[in-house]
Amino acid sequence: AYERKCRYFCTKTNSVVVSVGYRLAPEHPFPAQFEDCLTAAIHFLRTAQDHGVDPSRVVLCGDSSGGTLTAAVAQALGNRRDLPKLRAQILIYPFLQCVDFNLPSYQQNKGVPILLKERTLVLGLKYVNLDLGIIEEIFKGRHVSEERRLKYQKWVSPDYIPHEFKPRGYKPSPTFLPSKELCEICEPLFDPIFSPLLAEDSVIAQLPETFILTCGLDVLRDDGLLYKKRLEDHGIKVTWCHLQEGFHGTV
Repeated sequence: AYERKCRYFCTKTNSVVVSVGYRLAPEHPFPAQFEDCLTAAIHFLRTAQDHGVDPSRVVLCGDSSGGTLTAAVAQALGNRRDLPKLRAQILIYPFLQCVDFNLPSYQQNKGVPILLKERTLVLGLKYVNLDLGIIEEIFKGRHVSEERRLKYQKWVSPDYIPHEFKPRGYKPSPTFLPSKELCEICEPLFDPIFSPLLAEDSVIAQLPETFILTCGLDVLRDDGLLYKKRLEDHGIKVTWCHLQEGFHGTV
């Protein structure tokens, strides 16, 4: 599926493109995918010159769940002193958080192919091997404890989505009481490897220059907008490209 895309990027940017064939879930459970991508990135940074690449000009890139992995690997490499610094990261409509599935973009684009709102969570739960029967309760936000809610509200909130993105069918969601059992079951969802938007400020502050692509007709649009804000709040340079008529998978 990605052979032609990678060749296209390679030709158009005059770059060496390395595509990581990471192991796939559910046969290989989370976080095997992250570990494979991190291992590949470290190996390439150490051997870049063997491939004719300047190690100070290495960029990580991924789309959708690949964008999640890109963000997580960039975070893991941020404070490494034994490796060259990443030049940049490119996040193409990435999934970045599991706190709020009722952000404006989730409400507005819940039925837009190919990434329907429910399908997003189905894929995420299969990735971390959780039962699909908890989907409706997660949509209500009952998987987020009060303690987590207070911590994450400074990073994940409809208040941080620019007003221009809200008029099309957005309504503030009611608040439901958290379920202690559900909060415990859903613990893996809050790991920054799964939800990079939830990384600590000290991690975010170490990130390289970033390009973020969002699409107007994508449930994940607001994840990108929220990450853009967090990075900019820490002085990270962000180039943002928004395709108003774009949809998930548009690349």
